[in-house]
Amino acid sequence: MIMSKFAIVSMFILMSILNPTFQHSNEISVVAYANPQLAQSSDEQQGVHWPSFRGPNATGIAENYATPTTWSVPEAKNIKWKTPIPGLGHSSPIIWGDRIFVTTAISGKDNPTLKVGLYGNIDPVNDQTVHEWIIYCLDKNAGKIIWQHTGHEAVPRIKRHTKATHANSTPATNGKYVVTFFGSEGLFCYDMSGRLVWKKDLGLLDSGYFRVPEAQWGFASSPMIYEDKVIVQCDVQKNSFVAVFDIKNGNEIWRTSRDDVPTWGTPTVYAGDSRTQIIVNGFKHIGGYDFATGKGLWKLVGGGDIPVPTPIIAHDLIFIANAHGSMAPMYAIRPDASGDISLQGNATANDHIAWSTFRNGAYMQTPIVYGDYLYSCRNNGVLKCYEAKTGELVYQGRLGTGRTGFTASPVAADGKLYFTGEYGDVFVLQAGPEMKVLSTNVMDEICMATPALSEGSLFFRTQNHLVAVGE
Repeated sequence: MIMSKFAIVSMFILMSILNPTFQHSNEISVVAYANPQLAQSSDEQQGVHWPSFRGPNATGIAENYATPTTWSVPEAKNIKWKTPIPGLGHSSPIIWGDRIFVTTAISGKDNPTLKVGLYGNIDPVNDQTVHEWIIYCLDKNAGKIIWQHTGHEAVPRIKRHTKATHANSTPATNGKYVVTFFGSEGLFCYDMSGRLVWKKDLGLLDSGYFRVPEAQWGFASSPMIYEDKVIVQCDVQKNSFVAVFDIKNGNEIWRTSRDDVPTWGTPTVYAGDSRTQIIVNGFKHIGGYDFATGKGLWKLVGGGDIPVPTPIIAHDLIFIANAHGSMAPMYAIRPDASGDISLQGNATANDHIAWSTFRNGAYMQTPIVYGDYLYSCRNNGVLKCYEAKTGELVYQGRLGTGRTGFTASPVAADGKLYFTGEYGDVFVLQAGPEMKVLSTNVMDEICMATPALSEGSLFFRTQNHLVAVGE
């Protein structure tokens, strides 16, 4: 028998009354069950699966398990295992059950360039050696490599930024298939045993700065899986599009052209009562598309001209942030939006936009909504906390010294927020209306990828390793 949302929430309230300790450990879980976007399956809700970028529907949240507050890689404190991964990859690890998947691109050079930190150089890396694009499957509990598969081997068709890699896109899985996207090198689908099911060449996908086309930076948008369909967003220099493929055979179901410049955000699915839509970030076209047909549902013009963050959903609102350029906005959009919803004049809200703020948007990191609050961190470590429903600024503070960068997106669990700096310092904050840093932990390596969470452990992709952190 299927329980209604009201019945499920009522059950949690009753359990919290009968057992006071239950309420604290499951505070966010009540919100999750009330929001179908956070309750796609019972296992995901229990914090086991982390099937794509930022976990279930990009929420960044995994509950119902205690997670560590302190650890240290140099001291081997609360480190469960540490497995070397060759090459370079900013793709995040994903998890299904007891298996964890991660991708990499191995250059023909012994020491490929990777320059992190706060700087403005737009030049790409000139590495014309043959690369290998590989997906690894590991045992989540022991870190042992179960299988690996080389999807492609060639000289990269597009150059990368000095801060990027040729394996930026995070894989996605539904427990039957694993899909990984290597940009111009293709879209690949494997079964859980590592057998290649299908692959598709989507053409030359040149993601670079549209104002300086020769500044090729590399592809980064990740695939998403919803109802046995693979969703990709390909905003590039020429012929941008969003498309949906059948996960069983790779057949293209629909493709919709987009008039936009290169972007790097991953699409998000919103399944409402009356329609299911694919939501995308953009510069000239932030918008929603009908999941079944690809028809445009709504469009918003007005954003930063280098959109990277992924749209997120909470409290029946769609949150979209981006930066660079003059606007750097944060939008809270109602999911029933239709037509052109762009703000006019000095307006910060309209019938379709609940609230917005400008010059406050995130550049590299996808914000996170945890409980009643929206947390957004800039690439220099300036963190802002907002009331998610109203946009009221609750606090502002800084993580780190202001001299190091932040690229990995935050994740949350067990009443805590985790922010990862590029040089491997992980800041653990107490969630809530006051900025309280609980600890700063050392990974001892460059960290550009967003971590994954499963059953109380955090999994970090560092420059040279995959690391499991847990008590």
